[in-house]
Amino acid sequence: MADFWLTLVDSLSLAFSEAQALSGWEAVAVLLALAYLILAMKGSVWCWPAALTSTAIYTVLFWQVSLLMESVLNVYYMGMAVYGYWLWKHGGDAQDGTPIVSWRFTTHLKLIAITSLVSLVIGYLMATQTQASFPYLDAATTCFAVITTYLVAKKVIENWIYWFVIDAVSIYLYMSKGLMLTSALFVLYVVMVVFGYFMWRRQMKVQPELTVPPLMKAV
Repeated sequence: MADFWLTLVDSLSLAFSEAQALSGWEAVAVLLALAYLILAMKGSVWCWPAALTSTAIYTVLFWQVSLLMESVLNVYYMGMAVYGYWLWKHGGDAQDGTPIVSWRFTTHLKLIAITSLVSLVIGYLMATQTQASFPYLDAATTCFAVITTYLVAKKVIENWIYWFVIDAVSIYLYMSKGLMLTSALFVLYVVMVVFGYFMWRRQMKVQPELTVPPLMKAV
C-alpha cells in the first residue's frame, strides 16, 4: 500500500512538473484557440489566422507528450487554416464568401460510419505498432476532427454537433497528459459550441437565399 501511494505521488509530481514546463507556450496556444472559436462563431474570416498560429504551437506540444495523432492532426489543421481562409474569403458562386449550409441526415450517417471504421483501423495500428497513449481514443478524435474541420471550412452547420462530442472526449485525453490549460479550454469549448450552433443557425436564416449553391442544398 505504501508503494502504491509513493508511486501515485511521484506520478502526480511528474505530471505537475511537465505541466509547468508546457504552460507558457500552452497558454499562448489556448488564447489563440479561444480567439479562433469566438471569431468562427461570428463567421469572421480572421478565425483562420488565429487557428494557424495556435495549431503550429500545438503540433509541438502534443508531440512532446506522445499524443502522436493529435500532433499530426494539428499539421492538417495548419493546412486547413489556409484553405478555410481562402474559402471564406473567396468561395461561393459570387466568390465573395462561402454561405452556411446544412447537409442531410443520411449524409452524416454515412460520414460517421466511414470515419468510425477508419479510426478503428488506425487505432489498432497505433496500439500494435507505436507507443502512442490512448491509441483508439486518440485515433477517433483525430479522424473525426479531420472531417469536422473540413465541414467548418465548407460552413456546414452540423460541424458544431461533431465538435461537441469531439471536445468532450478530448478533455479526458488532455487531463491525462497534464495539459490542464488545454483541458480547461475544451470544457469552455463544449459550452461555446452550443452557442456557435445557434449563432450559425440565425445567420443561415437571414443570409441571401441566392448565395446558396443549389448543389449544396441537395447534399
